[in-house]
Amino acid sequence: MARDLLSILRSVGFDDKEAPLYLHGLEVGSAPASQYAKGTGLNRITVYNTLEDLVRRGQFTVEKKVRGKYYAPVAPDLLALDARKNVEQLERSLPELKSLRGGAYRKPQVRFFEGWEGVRRVYEDTLTAGTELLNFANSAAVRTFWPKYDEEYVTQRVKRGIHLRGIAPDDAAGRKVHGEDRGRMREIRLVLARDFDFTNEINIYDHKVAICSFGSGLNASSFGSLDEVFAVIIESPEVAETQRQIFEMAWRYAGRRKS
Repeated sequence: MARDLLSILRSVGFDDKEAPLYLHGLEVGSAPASQYAKGTGLNRITVYNTLEDLVRRGQFTVEKKVRGKYYAPVAPDLLALDARKNVEQLERSLPELKSLRGGAYRKPQVRFFEGWEGVRRVYEDTLTAGTELLNFANSAAVRTFWPKYDEEYVTQRVKRGIHLRGIAPDDAAGRKVHGEDRGRMREIRLVLARDFDFTNEINIYDHKVAICSFGSGLNASSFGSLDEVFAVIIESPEVAETQRQIFEMAWRYAGRRKS
């Protein structure tokens, strides 16, 4: 457990000396640098300098007594509050930070994911969307591999306020999902299954296009095995915009068919 706590503290900005000092401080409370050195096995001068740095950063307090300075860590709740503030500040700064990237970083990036766990990671990435989610999907495919898809994924998408427009084959699964659109922040249009029975899924969001492949099966009972599924994320503003235009063209066709 102690090793896990050290890793967690490092993840929020403590280095290899600071993390054990903070944990030791929680155990002993207010104590002189010499006691911290003894408890952690660190050099006394190193401990003193590190504690002074932590005091300046507001992560430790110091009290002057007759026998010297006594140091104590701030409450873990304050660390969590500071960490949340830092994350919020970073998220607010993301557009500006991204705008500073040079031309080399704006080149298309392609990431490949194998197996079902890899595909799950791609679905998780779509939940970071800051734009509407545009989707070509076979309603049965993902639910064949992920029985709790609606509970675990759709619920999260709705909770995060991500609206979805989708195009799906007009089959039993497609009609069932389409009938549940209300309350799920989505609008699905159905197309003839005999002409458009796609067995993979395409999601377009932000500057990304995510493609999930479920094998070469032609119906819900014959999709590929877990070993065959894979996914790709393409990050490119130009590719994403072209795919959006293709989606809008298909969306109009699906709308005419409905009318």
